[in-house]
Amino acid sequence: MLTTTEGLFEVRPLARESRAEFLEDVLCGLARAQKELPCKWLYDARGSALFERICQLEEYYPTRVELAIMEHHAREMAALLGPDCALVEYGSGSSLKTRLLLQHLRPAAYVPVDISGPALTEASDRLARAFPQLPVLPVCGDFTKPLLLPLDGVAAGRRCVYFPGSTIGNFHKPEMVGFLASVARQCGPGGGLLLGVDLRKERDVLERAYDDAQGVTASFDLNVLVRANRELGADFRLDSFRHEARWDERQGRMEMHLVSTREQTVHVGGEAFRFDEGESIWTESSYKYDLREFAVLAALAGWRSESVWTDHRAWFSVQYLTCA
Repeated sequence: MLTTTEGLFEVRPLARESRAEFLEDVLCGLARAQKELPCKWLYDARGSALFERICQLEEYYPTRVELAIMEHHAREMAALLGPDCALVEYGSGSSLKTRLLLQHLRPAAYVPVDISGPALTEASDRLARAFPQLPVLPVCGDFTKPLLLPLDGVAAGRRCVYFPGSTIGNFHKPEMVGFLASVARQCGPGGGLLLGVDLRKERDVLERAYDDAQGVTASFDLNVLVRANRELGADFRLDSFRHEARWDERQGRMEMHLVSTREQTVHVGGEAFRFDEGESIWTESSYKYDLREFAVLAALAGWRSESVWTDHRAWFSVQYLTCA
């Protein structure tokens, strides 16, 4: 188990990622006509650090805009969540926006969930020191799968999930409805959900956000191949793949692809996978919504929209929903 040096808390590996799962996802994904890999495998210690750099880039508007919304409205959001809630955060990362929320909220417990153990330990340590009266109960795991949360014995009036950023957009729409339904079951009647939802906007703004001039997003995208080489013994040549961001107007989503720059064969797990020049591995989708469309999909999963906050350009939204 991972612990802080002074024993403030322990990071509980209740749903730890496994090499076998990674290998299965790679073998199945590369065997498809459109090769693809789940975006969760972009995140290890290096991937999480690269994503934090992306969040600081001028081109990457979601973090900057969401932070501004939180700075203006965190007190209102905290009042809706209530002081006696157990607050569970999915994909907690650096927990920067969480700090703004916790300044106005004293939950019964805070449960950050992240797939990257090192990033989770570092962020949980900072929050535990900043809020010494707050029980911090980290869980290292994949929040898209069933999780056993360490909330037995926690006297909480209700369960609420905080899901900031634009990660909800990484789910295809039917998957998103299923995921939100599972969150509703986890929260139970009267539960709350505070989440970030990226909104539709101009194509050039989106494409710059997912393909920055410094190439940080490209390094982040390529990290899944770095991991496959290191953890699975694959032989991807990083200089034979390039990052590409694509906007699909019909589907309303940004896509990240790793495009093969030549004909080549890659070996992993005893299997060989041939790439044509220009053939890609689809590594991430990020759907952009209008407010009405998202409310309709959330309702299918059992959630009722209560409050929505946006920036003045309506580029991004933070939404509060209750379990109906």
